[in-house]
Amino acid sequence: MREFKRAKTTVNPLHPDRATSLVTSGIYRFTRNPMYVGIVFVLLGCFVAFGAASALLGLPVFIGYITLYQIQPEERALLAKFGSEYASYTAQVRRWL
Repeated sequence: MREFKRAKTTVNPLHPDRATSLVTSGIYRFTRNPMYVGIVFVLLGCFVAFGAASALLGLPVFIGYITLYQIQPEERALLAKFGSEYASYTAQVRRWL
């Protein structure tokens, strides 16, 4: 959130059309989706800590769902808004890790 505040842009992933600048610093130098990567690690942690097979089984479901219904639409909106700047960023930084 700090990087978004520095850039004076929205942090809301549901409204990428409201972005006023492209954030590529901080954690965003390593992954385009640190929030979702964090959720994946939480699911893995639940599996390790509690032996919760549902956490492990839910992992590919979560990754598929969030990629299809959140990440890809967000990427299309950011590409439309920031064009070659966003295309260059996606060529350099992975979606996940």
